[in-house]
Amino acid sequence: MIGRLEQASSRTPVSPQLAVRVAILGGFALVMFGIIFFRLWYLQVLSGPQYLQQANANRVRDLPIPAPRGEILGREGKPLATTRITNAVQIEPTMMPVVLDEQATAYQAALVKAQTRVEEAKQQLKGFLARHHRSSRFLSRSQRTELRHLQRMAGASAETPVPPLPRSAVGVRSLFSRLGRVIGLSPRTIDERVVQGITATPYANVTIKTDAGWGALTVLAERQNEFPGVVNQPVAVRQYTYKSLGAQILGYVGQISPVELKLPGFRGVSQGTVVGKGGVEYYYDRYLRGQPGIQRVQVNASGQPVPASLQPTPPKAGYDLKLTLDIGLQREGETALQQGMELAHSLGNPGNAGAFVALDPRNGQILAMGSYPTFDPNELVKPLTPGEYHRLIGSSGAAPAPLEDRAAEGAYPTGSTFKPITAMASLEAGTISPSETLGAGQCIVVGAEEFCNAGKTDYGALPLVEALKVSSDTYFFEVGKRDYYHGNGEAVQEEAHRLGIGTETGVDLPADPQGVVPDSAWRDRQNKLERECEQRKHIPSCGIVAEIAPWRVGDNMHLAVGQGDLVTSPLQMAVAYSTLANAYMNHGDGVVVTPHLGMDIEEPQGGLVQTLSFPPKRHVQLDYEHLSQVMEGIHDATSQPGGTSQDVWTGWNQSEHPVYGKTGTAERVGQVEQAWYMCYIYDPRRPIVFAVTVEQGGFGDQAAAPVARLMASEWFHEPEKLVSGSNPDH
Repeated sequence: MIGRLEQASSRTPVSPQLAVRVAILGGFALVMFGIIFFRLWYLQVLSGPQYLQQANANRVRDLPIPAPRGEILGREGKPLATTRITNAVQIEPTMMPVVLDEQATAYQAALVKAQTRVEEAKQQLKGFLARHHRSSRFLSRSQRTELRHLQRMAGASAETPVPPLPRSAVGVRSLFSRLGRVIGLSPRTIDERVVQGITATPYANVTIKTDAGWGALTVLAERQNEFPGVVNQPVAVRQYTYKSLGAQILGYVGQISPVELKLPGFRGVSQGTVVGKGGVEYYYDRYLRGQPGIQRVQVNASGQPVPASLQPTPPKAGYDLKLTLDIGLQREGETALQQGMELAHSLGNPGNAGAFVALDPRNGQILAMGSYPTFDPNELVKPLTPGEYHRLIGSSGAAPAPLEDRAAEGAYPTGSTFKPITAMASLEAGTISPSETLGAGQCIVVGAEEFCNAGKTDYGALPLVEALKVSSDTYFFEVGKRDYYHGNGEAVQEEAHRLGIGTETGVDLPADPQGVVPDSAWRDRQNKLERECEQRKHIPSCGIVAEIAPWRVGDNMHLAVGQGDLVTSPLQMAVAYSTLANAYMNHGDGVVVTPHLGMDIEEPQGGLVQTLSFPPKRHVQLDYEHLSQVMEGIHDATSQPGGTSQDVWTGWNQSEHPVYGKTGTAERVGQVEQAWYMCYIYDPRRPIVFAVTVEQGGFGDQAAAPVARLMASEWFHEPEKLVSGSNPDH
């Protein structure tokens, strides 16, 4: 016992510091065990359902179900564009060998070189046209040769062939060969489409064939192991009922591009979605697109689909869009435009492009609008080759581009159709009086430049109404000269802007260019750009202006007859004439209408969702006596002997539907004159304004006015009569 006590007393006592350390370590271990326990409890009890959901998501794939796109309807409710669901055969680039990426890289480099050559030629052509803008009638033989060469080079396609697959790509060749036999395409075509698709949108699936047919799709589904990287994808295919009718207005559809994905208007849209690419398809895409559904597919650990019953989320169809278009008038307009171009051909003029607009002058409803050459939007459902694409977009100096909407986007001088605007401006400014006679002689000489009538005709000194009837250039040259020295010298420019020219129209289309109504400030800006360009590039001329010079009296005289640097579109001219027309109908109190195509947004079943509203841009007050003089002059032009379009309207009932019309023949560098016709036809219930232009069509009464006569016959249910005029007019 004594020994045990001695042994116990011999142990070393625990120091207070060590006791504290042991306590701290014990507490730390206890806290760590608590944290681990709490974390395990959190993961299993609180977060269990969340992780179960994520685990399920790992074995479920969401496939989009395209939404049926809303229909586009004419004003009477007839469908212009509908949608059906079909399947497309696609290639997944990420599943393809690297050799295809190498092909795409080489192809992209070749495209850049080709595009650079074309752009250089375009710049040279632009400079040439600017240098010879004022002397287009007097080009020497060598200059004309140079012009044709530049036009040919600028119009050359930037297309370049896809390089062939290397011989070592045996597997890819075999795959494309097998696939080609199933879907009816050559292996080379498949390879080209894959490479072009990879170049255009890297990492996105490339559509090889749309609407391949159920037989081909069945084979691909049953023998999937033989076609790695080949998938079937449901797609919404747009169908345009009347093919090319109103093509530029309707636009077309396609898969959203990487650039479009970044636009605010496409926020929330996923890659691969079909969206509008032009016309009202683009402008009203948010209504037409609908909401895609989701098809859920269960897969195993290898990513292979397995049988399962997963409930899909059905898509929601887009809304329908009703337009202001009258299908009958639209069809007649497109037919009449081609007949007008044929009249130009019969007179030896190229007449290779044109446009028309039919507008309700009371409210801006576009009743018909067309452009030629045109295209069939149904053809754009399938992938396009570079050649097909470049043919559609055209290029400077080449054949006219079918995709271009010349009615809304055309940029042209107007010729004499501008004279009523000049007349109205000068009367309002007090530069002229209606009874004062001007314009005697064949020409007016200012400095070293002659300003002459067409064919150097001498109409004698005329009052305003008679000058408008025969379209005397010398009369309006004198008016332009007077305007230059009167007041601020810009009465014509101010009136043009007030009536709706040189400003955006507000039309519900993707492109709405301003155009140009030139004045001294505009010329100063162009001169500044030219100087800066010359200094930056160290060259004698950039071609922005023909010469660095201030706005001069000759410029104002050219503007007075719709020439010089004036650039506008048929739609803007239709708006300006509508302003004159509705002011005339309301004793001088007029509005600048907002031209529009949209009328209603409707449910797929027909219920009204929204009536689209397009209030006028502004009110204008025109002196009714002055306006009456101008309208009398252009009415006489259609109804009195010697009027520039009187023979075109022979037999028309002027007492029931009086016509107020003006021809125009605009000069363009290196081209035959452009034919124009503008008219307003009165009716208490159905008034209408027509704007027609035919590029390289010759005189306005020969190719453009007959188109308006045919369209008017359709609108007012009168017998059709195609008459080419014989009263030259510039």
